[in-house]
Order: sequence, then structure tokens, then C-alpha cells
Amino acid sequence: MNIALFGGSFDPFHMGHEAIIESLDKNLDIEEIFLVPTYLNPFKKSFHLQAQDRLALLHEMYEDNAKIKIIDFEVKQERAVPTIETVEYLKSKYQLDTIYLVIGADNFLSIKSWNNYEKLSKSVRFVVITRNGYTINSQDIKYIQIEVNVDVSSTQLRENLDLKYIPQKIKKRIQKLWKKE
Repeated sequence: MNIALFGGSFDPFHMGHEAIIESLDKNLDIEEIFLVPTYLNPFKKSFHLQAQDRLALLHEMYEDNAKIKIIDFEVKQERAVPTIETVEYLKSKYQLDTIYLVIGADNFLSIKSWNNYEKLSKSVRFVVITRNGYTINSQDIKYIQIEVNVDVSSTQLRENLDLKYIPQKIKKRIQKLWKKE
């Protein structure tokens, strides 16, 4: 089975994430997309929405989509989990032929500093998501590039929640959770 592995904080999940998922389905030869919310991103110190809430939002968002599987492995660890650990877990649980690891262009620039990069690079095929303002040029790392131009980021939304960037299906729930935080 070929899968796309799309991990992240999803704090909050927004239309940019949704557009990436749609692009993966159109551009890659995959049977499923595994969404893996982090408990805590290894490169961050905190989160806005609780991990269980972010997990629940993804379930709500994609409850009717059989091609998308929400993986709670990292949330259950209750710590920052290196990507290679998640990849190894998935390989032990599922019969996977190809794992396309989805990475934003901003994160791809520092990929060689990731925990156990050498092993990770042998275990996955990198899929780099670019958007306006980010360019990459890596001749020593093979990757597939997919451009998705939705001008929004979770960082921007954490600073100033603008509901026009939140998918309709989960808008009310995010608004309620945001007020609670």
C-alpha cells in the first residue's frame, strides 16, 4: 500500500491543510492519506489547542472520507515524537510499500537536522509543499514538489483567529474551543 503521511500540529486545522490533502490525493499514487497530529511539535515549546481537541477536530473533519486515516500515535505518546519513530510505528502496523512524507518547504530547509535523518531519508519519499514566498533548491535530496497556494498559516491564525480560513465543517467547534483556551 502507498500512503501519504501528513503530520503536524494542525493548531488550528485550516483551509491550507485541506488544500494540501486535496493536492496529495490528486498528485500522488496513494491508497490512503495518514493524518498524524503531534502531541507537541519537536521544534515548538507549546500549543494553543489541546492535542485531544486537535485530534477530535481531524476526526470530525474527515469522518466521511474513507481515504483519510487519522493516526493518534503521537498524541498518545504525550511528548514530542521524532518523525522516524512515527514512520517505524506505521511500518510495524501496516503493510506499506511507499511512504510519501509530506513536509512544508519551510521545514524541508532544515530536514537534515531532524532526528535520525539518514534513516528517515531511506524510509520515505519526501513530498515538499511549496507556497508563495518559499523556494527550495535541494540537489542532494530527492523530493517531489507540490505547490499549494493558500495564503494562511497556523502561526498566523494562532496570533489572530480569522474564521474565514477555517473549513465550514469544523468552524463552530474551533470557535468554541478557541474561546475556552
